Amino acid sequence: MAWLVRGGEVLAALEVADTRNARRWGLLGRDGIEGALLIPKAHQVHTIGMRFAIDVAYCDADLVVVRVGRLARNRVGPVVWSARAVIEAEAGMLGRWNVQVGDQLETRGTDQP
Repeated sequence: MAWLVRGGEVLAALEVADTRNARRWGLLGRDGIEGALLIPKAHQVHTIGMRFAIDVAYCDADLVVVRVGRLARNRVGPVVWSARAVIEAEAGMLGRWNVQVGDQLETRGTDQP
């Protein structure tokens, strides 16, 4: 199992969309997610067709958070050109985990950065 970590503290269980198909589908078709989803090679996401709102942390290549936002259902998020990965979680979770711009995140138990 993979984990999302900040400063040695485990924030959440982590799924990694590590194939093209997994990145394309993301959280579509689900009623929610326990933990978070890491989508590498992304600088924009959407919630078109999704069943729930999400929090989004846009991260650079080193998983430093460069922007945090929330997307309601059926919305297209902004293009964040400096982002190289996106972390998605159910709306409210990034606030609960206190994820902020400038945070250095890590993954454990995966080959991702």
